[in-house]
Amino acid sequence: MSNLKELQKKLLAMQDLNYQNSQAQILPNIDQEKIIGIRSAQLLEFAKEFFDDESKAEFIKQLPHKYFEENLIHVKIISAMEDYNECIKEVKKFLPYVDNWAVCDSFIPKIFSQHTDKLIQEIKIWLASDATYTVRFAISMLRKFYLDKNFDKKYLKWIQGIQSDDYYVEMAAAWFFVDALIKHYDETIILLNDRLIYPKIHTKTIQKALESTRIPKKRKEYLKTLRRGNW
Repeated sequence: MSNLKELQKKLLAMQDLNYQNSQAQILPNIDQEKIIGIRSAQLLEFAKEFFDDESKAEFIKQLPHKYFEENLIHVKIISAMEDYNECIKEVKKFLPYVDNWAVCDSFIPKIFSQHTDKLIQEIKIWLASDATYTVRFAISMLRKFYLDKNFDKKYLKWIQGIQSDDYYVEMAAAWFFVDALIKHYDETIILLNDRLIYPKIHTKTIQKALESTRIPKKRKEYLKTLRRGNW
């Protein structure tokens, strides 16, 4: 990208060291010098002004990026793509470079909602990956696009099959099951009741379900009885 140095110079000019420190605390696996420290709203507003279509196309070719904020800009560019085939191509290129939960969870391509029949095949492949954030992304996409009108109880079994001790995969799976409890309680509670979910994910699912304001008190009381300490 011809103006990459200019981009980085402008990003560094927006640095907030206090915000950098707070970001570093919640992103412990990222070297602090790779985090500039720019608040999300400011970063997105800047990106809108800085990039035109040609520079966007150039920018997403420049992998890997140096800064965390560049990765955030990258996922926003891909997430706004209106052509599914182009979008999925760029998603596949970028996923190997996703190395933290914040970038992963910012990655929500809008066009995916219109192509769930094609997307589900990609999700199945991503779920089988050994890469933490590829799996987390797959779970997030399943949670985002397949727990409403596209729901099929087989998707519960897909996440039930995850046996991971990776915290970021565990939490993504737990949040998936919490949403499933909210939207498809009868199908989901069976998995917890019959102890079919990987133990750590089971524990985190109940923890987060009890914290949710969207699950009725009566159901929370029953969920308490399914804590692993009660087995």
